[in-house]
Amino acid sequence: MTFTDDDLTHLQAHGLPPLPVARRSGYVGHDRARIWFAEFGEGPPVVLLHGGLGNTGNWAYQIPALVTAGYRVVGIDSRGQGRSSRDERPFSYELMAADTRAVLDALGIERAAFIGWSDGAVTSLEVARAAPERVAGVFFFACNVDGTGALPFEPTPLIDRIYAYHVSQYAALSPTPDGFDRMRDDLNVMQGSQPEYGAGDLGAITVPVWSVIGERDEFIRREHAEYIARTIPDGRFLLLEEVSHFAPIQRPSAFNAVLLSFLDAVLPHHGD
Repeated sequence: MTFTDDDLTHLQAHGLPPLPVARRSGYVGHDRARIWFAEFGEGPPVVLLHGGLGNTGNWAYQIPALVTAGYRVVGIDSRGQGRSSRDERPFSYELMAADTRAVLDALGIERAAFIGWSDGAVTSLEVARAAPERVAGVFFFACNVDGTGALPFEPTPLIDRIYAYHVSQYAALSPTPDGFDRMRDDLNVMQGSQPEYGAGDLGAITVPVWSVIGERDEFIRREHAEYIARTIPDGRFLLLEEVSHFAPIQRPSAFNAVLLSFLDAVLPHHGD
């Protein structure tokens, strides 16, 4: 039977599985912060960037599948989240993208495919905008590129469960374990004003981008995800049925199958 956790009650009761043992992990110092990373497996490089409030552990169901499929997987805790620190400056996607490139530089990775979830999707797209030669393609899951793409927030028991999990994980991992509320509020400021990519910005993106959304996403409008795919020259839209903003945790097998299809498309020499 395929594992599902559509209402995240399994997450609430048991958390996520631990990450596999990393080949290498540690910190990269960049621009007044220490950015945590972990590297798993061997093969073509794939970078995983988590959503707001989270950490690399949110990819617990994806990393083993990608390693088994023959990829070198790099998970990065975004600035001020998970195990990574921050300075006093406001959050920005540009700063997080620069952090990401610094980690790639430290690991000797010239070019990778990017899997971004929510905030991590925008960070991935910002890397592609600033340094397209570093990006084989972007799996842009569940985020907006301007203010029109966000739905009004409506709390649900499911959102309450993932939020409580994020709070507990932050306390366990962060170098500032009592700083969750400030981090959350500062992220809200960023998310409320960024990104603001116009059609011209999207039209200038030169890498393949899959704009992917769950049909029950709580935060992002489906038509906005379609607009992203339609406006980026090498864009593609994909709807994931019966899941929401938290598809990687709700139905990991189905989500992983889509990830592998994406990687087959943007890293065509994989397995040669």
